[in-house]
Amino acid sequence: MTKGYSLVLAVLLATAAPAFAQQPPQASGPQAAQSVPWSSLSGEQQKLLGKFSGNWNTLPPERQQALARGSDRWLGMSPEQRGQAQQRFQRWHSLPPEQRNAFRDRWQKFQSLPPDQQSAVRQNFRRFKQLPPERRQMLRQRWQSASPAERQQMIERAREQQMRRMQMRPDMRQRQEMRSPPSRAPAPRPRR
Repeated sequence: MTKGYSLVLAVLLATAAPAFAQQPPQASGPQAAQSVPWSSLSGEQQKLLGKFSGNWNTLPPERQQALARGSDRWLGMSPEQRGQAQQRFQRWHSLPPEQRNAFRDRWQKFQSLPPDQQSAVRQNFRRFKQLPPERRQMLRQRWQSASPAERQQMIERAREQQMRRMQMRPDMRQRQEMRSPPSRAPAPRPRR
């Protein structure tokens, strides 16, 4: 299942690839990350991050910030969400190192996309997940059985379709959106 999602993500990222070539290089100024003093963490965060207490000051500031954010998120989760997060963490650690590195690389490519293209990738992924399971399986099998040249052709076709959609006039885009099935929006939560 994870392999299938990674293949879909790879195809979706490939459709956004024209953006990589179109984006000007971003200025990378020296933005020194601020370290997070151990004393600034809440008691719950310190307890959760206890194994880092002895060497906290030696951790890079980026790592300190990531741990502080992660512990804050963890503390805000329900027990059910924590269980799901633990399962994802265990699945991640059970992956071979090459596959984890490939996922990291894809994630970094995704993160380098402009927000509008990240949104397009997410939307395409949501559309894929809404397909019937048989259709998703068929698309995965088609991708997996394709030769590198065939995969390249699939990517090129997807890029061309994406470019056509981007160049479509706004009034045509609205008509096409009216014809496509509505996306499922999450039900609004009741106010307390």
